[in-house]
Amino acid sequence: MTTTITRLFDSHADAKRAVTELEALGVPHGDISILGNDPDHVGDHDEGVDHAGDVDRGVKTGAAIGGVGGLLAGLGLLAIPGIGPIVAAGWLATTLAGAGLGAAGGAATGTIVGALTDAGHSSDDAGVYAEGVRRGSTLVSARVADAHADAAEVVLNKYGAVTATDRGRDYASNGWSGYDASAPAYTIEEMQAERSRYGRRTDEI
Repeated sequence: MTTTITRLFDSHADAKRAVTELEALGVPHGDISILGNDPDHVGDHDEGVDHAGDVDRGVKTGAAIGGVGGLLAGLGLLAIPGIGPIVAAGWLATTLAGAGLGAAGGAATGTIVGALTDAGHSSDDAGVYAEGVRRGSTLVSARVADAHADAAEVVLNKYGAVTATDRGRDYASNGWSGYDASAPAYTIEEMQAERSRYGRRTDEI
């Protein structure tokens, strides 16, 4: 049996470190996903640039930030309505972009909420995770064997993982009532305000 463990990170660099350590733990590349808002391209998204055909830039972006080897080497650019351009790799990216397209395939055909609920998360938790990505956090989701679940939790916590329960409580205390897929993507300035609010470091994408 396997369980899906999903967390938000307020540092993209920490999320990448967690992914690398999960791989070292023996979790297969195909069972790990990473999704992160890409502030370098938010401005283009706001100006109405169509990212769906921007496969080349997505691949180059992934090569630049992905590091060497493993899942991170496959990071590519993906556009999600209401969230904007994100860099993504792994099973969630493939689900969002459509079977066989992967992260470099362009516009998403699915939703983060739908993919995470299909993976076993409650709709409330999935909504918090989607909102976190919209606000500039990085999401890591791993499907791990039950026998390795505790070790995977230790890895994620080591790098500052945030649960849906904790971040949802934070959002609600500031007036958030639930994920709205039709809400506009966050601007760079709004993501910077989020980083300040949650103590995010500046070592992001």
